Amino acid sequence: MTLNTTHYAAFMAEFSLDSVEALMQGSLEQGFNAYVECCAKHIEAGKAERIALHYEGLEGRQQSYTFAELDAKSAQMANLLQSLGVQKGDRVACMLSRTPELLFTVLGAWRLGAVYQPLFTAFGYEALEYRLGQAQTKVVLTDPANRDKFKPISQLPKMVLVGTEAEAQNWGDVHFASAFAEQSTVCEPVIVSAEDPFLQMFTSGTVGKAKGVAVPTKALLAFYLYMRYAIDLRDNDVYWNMADPGWAYGLYYGITGPLLLGVGTHFNEAGFTAENTLDFLVQRKITNLASAPTAYRMMKSSGIFEGQTDQLQLRVANSAGEPLNTEVVNWVADVLGCSVMDQYGQTETGMTCCNHHALEHEKHVGAMGVPLPGYRLAVLDNEFKELGPGQEGELAIDMENSPAFFFQGYTWQEKKPFHGKYYLTGDVVYERNDGTFWFDGRDDDIITTAGYRVGPTDVENTVLEHEAVAESAAVGKPDDLRGHIIKSYVVLKSGYQGSDALVKEIQALVRERLATHAFPREIEFVAELPKTPSGKIQRFMLRNQAANEGVIKNPQA
Repeated sequence: MTLNTTHYAAFMAEFSLDSVEALMQGSLEQGFNAYVECCAKHIEAGKAERIALHYEGLEGRQQSYTFAELDAKSAQMANLLQSLGVQKGDRVACMLSRTPELLFTVLGAWRLGAVYQPLFTAFGYEALEYRLGQAQTKVVLTDPANRDKFKPISQLPKMVLVGTEAEAQNWGDVHFASAFAEQSTVCEPVIVSAEDPFLQMFTSGTVGKAKGVAVPTKALLAFYLYMRYAIDLRDNDVYWNMADPGWAYGLYYGITGPLLLGVGTHFNEAGFTAENTLDFLVQRKITNLASAPTAYRMMKSSGIFEGQTDQLQLRVANSAGEPLNTEVVNWVADVLGCSVMDQYGQTETGMTCCNHHALEHEKHVGAMGVPLPGYRLAVLDNEFKELGPGQEGELAIDMENSPAFFFQGYTWQEKKPFHGKYYLTGDVVYERNDGTFWFDGRDDDIITTAGYRVGPTDVENTVLEHEAVAESAAVGKPDDLRGHIIKSYVVLKSGYQGSDALVKEIQALVRERLATHAFPREIEFVAELPKTPSGKIQRFMLRNQAANEGVIKNPQA
């Protein structure tokens, strides 16, 4: 079979996953090693001296690492982890900003056949404690800026501190630099089966704690398909995915995806600002960009990109997390000088419905796009029957006819997301006659704020920990920059009164215990919450109420 056509329909008629498997060093039958697929095989192919990581640290510090250098560093990391007892299948976590040490850890864990577990740097201690306990994490790497967050956790894994020797001694941790320097640059990679995990993710839900998602190595084939046909990553591209690798999009398609294709990736340790983004795009001569709608909106609203088009070298841009509107799409074309494509996916499945840069098909502003090669999507009614074009229902993946589908179910069976041959996404969509899919909302209460998915129950339960709070409900409220902000409706216990000081206390509590991106930017004190006769909170009523309000400017926003 040839894959030289760029027309979507013809391409899909010819498509076979075998053609992608043939590009891998491993196989579905014999298994894979993710480090081999993302590093070692490129060295064998003559790319040893190609830059694999471009790093810009705080205060402008810059470093680059070739595939050959990553090979040596990942071996040292694998040997260090092995000395700490890490074996095939064990979880290894990082709570680091976008630094070279994070990438060394990812590749080093994979080299051993271990499983890399991301920890977002904004997590509070309760979110960390739950994830470490569930995954029985063996080793955690962190730095002085984040180490204090682990202090309240009684049962800690082995801790490795990326800091000074004195700081490591103060905590009783392994000192990274000293232990790392002692390790050999030789380590034989361990092959694991196609069904064995190489990533351990967690995804927010509306009920209970975050759910575990173990990503098997066969997902590498699906990651390749997205990078090659939706992102249109080319061998000569200068690629930057702005997403944080503490989350799925940044880890799947900011680290794994580009390295899988033998293309270098960029780490920018500085936090997002429009000014920093413009400087980085210009100085690094980025040609292929991936980011979230919030970032594009903030870039636009800053005004500093106006008149800078000639300085940019962008060929294509990509967006994931929520639909882009016409205003932003036109701004990217006019000011950034390239087209931007909307793409849809989930932590569980990776990207599955895309507007593809590399394939010709109908492309509409606001549409999710068409199925990624290797996937068949369907729209189901309440009885799980497939609906025709124009009919709204739940988006599902037909697993029997989706050879690239890799999700095995939640790691600890927290929820059953399957019905027969279908994986149920929980998203409400409809399909048009031209085969494009259109997002119409969630059938649950997940809040997407600045590209982060937040389960309302996590916010509500954390708010309830404040001594003044009797009841709490959290919803997403429309916001021009973030898409949505989190708003909490709070019923106070007898004897307490709402005040600005109490708002700040509750916000600080959520920041500390849950995550800084998950705190409610607005809090409204109410006498009661709307409920069903059985006592279930009717969040849809609160969502409607919030949507009809103007955004209240919060001093902590």
